[in-house]
Amino acid sequence: MRAGLIQLSVGDDPAANLPVTRDFIREAAAAGAGFVLTPECTNMLSSDRAHQQAVLRHEEEDGTLESLRAEAARLGIWLLIGSLGVKTHDADGRFANRSFLIGPEGQIVARYDKIHMFDVDVSATERYRESEGYRPGTRAVLAEAAFAKIGMAICYDLRFAHLFRRLAQAGAEILTLPAAFNDTTGAAHWETLIRARAIETGCFVLAPAQCGAHAAHGDTPRRTYGHSLAVAPWGEVLADGGTLPGVTLVDLDLTRVSAARGRVPSIRHDRAFEGP
Repeated sequence: MRAGLIQLSVGDDPAANLPVTRDFIREAAAAGAGFVLTPECTNMLSSDRAHQQAVLRHEEEDGTLESLRAEAARLGIWLLIGSLGVKTHDADGRFANRSFLIGPEGQIVARYDKIHMFDVDVSATERYRESEGYRPGTRAVLAEAAFAKIGMAICYDLRFAHLFRRLAQAGAEILTLPAAFNDTTGAAHWETLIRARAIETGCFVLAPAQCGAHAAHGDTPRRTYGHSLAVAPWGEVLADGGTLPGVTLVDLDLTRVSAARGRVPSIRHDRAFEGP
C-alpha cells in the first residue's frame, strides 16, 4: 500500500481551505497513493470561539466532509480526513474535533472524536484551552480498512501512551495521528514521541501535520510545526514532510508489523502489579 500524507497550512475559512486540500489529495492519488491522509483541523484553524460558531457546521451539513467524501469515491481511494471541527448537539454548545475514515465508495467507515484536549501553558505568553470550545471524546476507535486495521488518534493524544497500547493490543497495524502540533513543543518532542509510539506498539505511525503560520480574524497567527512523519514499526523514520505544504509519499509493507512484534513482543507481556 502506498500512502500519501498531506501537509497543510490552513486559515480560518473552510471554503478557502477546501480546494487546496482537494488538489493535494488528487496529487497523492495520481502518484499511486491508495491511502491518503490529511492533518488535524483540515477545514479550519482558529481559536476565536465566535468565529468558530459562525463557520462550523454539524457533520451532516459540513461542506468539507461532503466534498472530500465525493473526492474519495471519484478517485477510488481510502481517505483519512485527519479531523474536522464540527458542531455537536451538546447542551453546552461545544464542538467536536472529529477524524473520519472514508472508504473508496465515499462511505464513512469510522469516526473518532479526539479524547485528550490540549489544555496547556506552553510559555508565559502562549496558552491553549482546547476544552473551552471542544468537548473530549470518550471512545477509542479501531477501524477496519481493506488493507489494514487502523487505530485512530489526533495530535495531543500522542502523549498518552496507554491509548496506543490498547489500540495495538486490539489489533491495530497502522496508527494514524493527524496533528496541528505547536511549533515549540513540536521541535522538542514530535519525532521522539512518534517514534516511541511506533516502537512500543510495533505499528506503523502515519502523522500528517499542519505547518507554518495560520492567519486568523483579529488574532495572533498560530504557528504549527509541520514535519508530517511516517514511522515504521521498528522506529525508523520513513518519510518527513518538512515545513511546507505538500504531499509526502511512503510505501507500507505490513509484514514489518508482525516482524517487529516477533522480535520484541512487548504488547503481549503486560503483567499485573501493585502500587504505587
